[in-house]
Amino acid sequence: MDEVTKLQLEAAAFRRLVAHLRERSDVQNIDLMNLAGFCRNCLSNWYQEAAEEKGVPMTKAQARETVYGMPYEEWKAKHQTEVAPDKLKGFQPHGH
Repeated sequence: MDEVTKLQLEAAAFRRLVAHLRERSDVQNIDLMNLAGFCRNCLSNWYQEAAEEKGVPMTKAQARETVYGMPYEEWKAKHQTEVAPDKLKGFQPHGH
């Protein structure tokens, strides 16, 4: 596979992952962290880091809006719930 095609496929997979996470607002970040070791915030941090590596200025807020599809504070107000103590008990920060 040539590099351009590989890059296009990776970009398509990223867009699909972001769309899936936007659709599944019922899945909390703590659940993602406990099960997969990353969450929406991790993904937005990786996006921001990739932008910076390419010399593209990007704030944390801009990166989060790319992943969440809206300002982070708005998403939290609409979708984030209280974290149950049992979920915090199993939480492993994975480099946070």
